[in-house]
Amino acid sequence: MLRSSRKQGPRGISTTRSGTLLKKQIPIRTFQDWNEAKPGFLEADLVAHCGTQAEGAYLYTLTLTDVATGWTECLPLLNRGQDAVIVALKRARQLLPFPILGIDTDNGGEFINMELAAYCEQEHITFTRGRPQRSNDQCYVEQKNGQIVRQVVGYDRFVGELAYRQLTELYRALRLYVNCFQPSMKLQTKQREGSKVRRTYDQAQTPLQRLLAAGELAAVKHQELVRVTHALDPLRLLHQLEHLQKALWQHAITPSSSPEKTSPASMLPFSVQLCSEEKLPAEGITASHPSLLKKERRRKYQKSGRPHDWRTREDPYEGLWEQITSWLVANPERTGVDIFHELQHLYPGRFRSTQVRTLQRGIQKIRARLLVTFDDQWGEEVVNGHTPAPELRAEVVVGVS
Repeated sequence: MLRSSRKQGPRGISTTRSGTLLKKQIPIRTFQDWNEAKPGFLEADLVAHCGTQAEGAYLYTLTLTDVATGWTECLPLLNRGQDAVIVALKRARQLLPFPILGIDTDNGGEFINMELAAYCEQEHITFTRGRPQRSNDQCYVEQKNGQIVRQVVGYDRFVGELAYRQLTELYRALRLYVNCFQPSMKLQTKQREGSKVRRTYDQAQTPLQRLLAAGELAAVKHQELVRVTHALDPLRLLHQLEHLQKALWQHAITPSSSPEKTSPASMLPFSVQLCSEEKLPAEGITASHPSLLKKERRRKYQKSGRPHDWRTREDPYEGLWEQITSWLVANPERTGVDIFHELQHLYPGRFRSTQVRTLQRGIQKIRARLLVTFDDQWGEEVVNGHTPAPELRAEVVVGVS
């Protein structure tokens, strides 16, 4: 049993004097050593949400990717401490529909420590690490860091408990969308022919399809995952994911933002019921393409210079903004198209179809200053091996029959 005295390292990270000895006891696993066909062997990595400044405290994302199936779980961390990593791993074991058999990490102090090594030994989890300064040894999780975390969350700086909660709600929706509805192709062979490299990929499948095809799940859990997937509507899920993404951006700390905020940013929770029961307007779905999240991110950073705070035309919604604000407070998930249709019904002939964009711009400003009451309770997770909500199970049975 190794015993070590700990000291506080730079940036508040706990380090060990026996770190070199501990590294020698943890075996190295390179990207060429991955030949696992059984789900449960994960690569783990941290993504820092520090913006352009690495000093101070900010949020992190723990990304866990299954090598065999590509199943990915993203969990937010308030700090980079080893205790926070262990708590997130315990949470991931509750979310994953299969047991964790092994984890592979880099050589950061948040992973290479006595506490995590003891936890893996106690839970019979194989603990390996990559080579120093060789990020390709964790190529599976590094790819997900770019395609999932950076593409959806971006490179902004997020600090504090409110941003942590909103990021949690975003990841609760994102895990369903990525694991159940986002197919990918896995590289099978790679052959060099002169200056060209010929790559062969398998058939595109979602992580859930690969997991079910592996045949490692019990029959009851297999049927349950299939029923849950059939109950979810990917377009409604993506639509809600867009709202959660914009709600998270309200917590971003940018160099141009004011250091003193008059009111906290809005907090928008994730609701599974909206992805399976509520019907969204068709106008809001047509623009909901999977690449929309990345396009919205790009458009956000294209806005620069003096803010356009003056009006060049008469406001068609003058005298109605208080009513619109009350509707958003009562139901934050309502879209601008939905509110526009209701206004057309209440005031026939007053609004033209080309004025919907003006309403959407005004709603965006209202959402930026609204304080939405946030329920601080973990909702019912869907794809995790637990029994879904009774309403969801009832709808699933009808859909399958």
